[in-house]
Amino acid sequence: MIRDNLEQVKQKIKDACDRAGRDEKDVTLISVSKTKPLSMLTEAYEAGARDFGENKVQELLDKIPLMPEDVRWHMIGHLQRNKVKYIVGKVYMIHSVDSLRLAEEISKEAVKQQTEVRILLEVNVAGEESKFGATVEETEELVQSVSRLPGIRICGLMTIAPFVENAEDNRLYFRKLRQMSVDIERKNIDNVSMNVLSMGMTGDYTVAVEEGAAYVRVGTGIFGERDYVKGMVNK
Repeated sequence: MIRDNLEQVKQKIKDACDRAGRDEKDVTLISVSKTKPLSMLTEAYEAGARDFGENKVQELLDKIPLMPEDVRWHMIGHLQRNKVKYIVGKVYMIHSVDSLRLAEEISKEAVKQQTEVRILLEVNVAGEESKFGATVEETEELVQSVSRLPGIRICGLMTIAPFVENAEDNRLYFRKLRQMSVDIERKNIDNVSMNVLSMGMTGDYTVAVEEGAAYVRVGTGIFGERDYVKGMVNK
């Protein structure tokens, strides 16, 4: 099932790239494996998945040693400052940096570990009260402030669009994030690139790809609906 689902998602990404005149190699599929057992992750890995996204630090730490070393782990959930020390040096990228205080904690830990952490700044483009992320108006100032911190490389922006029945309803938010990235790129801020837009999930990733997503985060579309409460890393 998972292999078939992965192939279907990849085909839809390719089709969306064709419609937008993009190269499918410029889009990375992140398999969102939160709450899923190790057996499912292994099946996805064997089907070719190498980028996995997790929402919770503890679950991430449980899974990392049990999966092959060439997996690239992405922290995509809200990150508390007191958990930063556990994942710096272990994840490929942190997608959900939503404040200067969080960035400062990441910087402090990166310097301590003598490493550089790739991050994306999370933007609440739709202005939903239930979502984390900087406002559209705050984002450029946040970029400027975070760019001065040692041990951090800003690679782009991330957003979580509203849950909608019709994916087209989120096109304006993806387009807005893309335009923000273009505007920030033009500022030529040191230590900042806007090469990565992390946007689009199971319900709307094809629209996100059409609007310039470099990373799409797909969970249900690959692993199915079922959530596991216990035994997440068990077979």
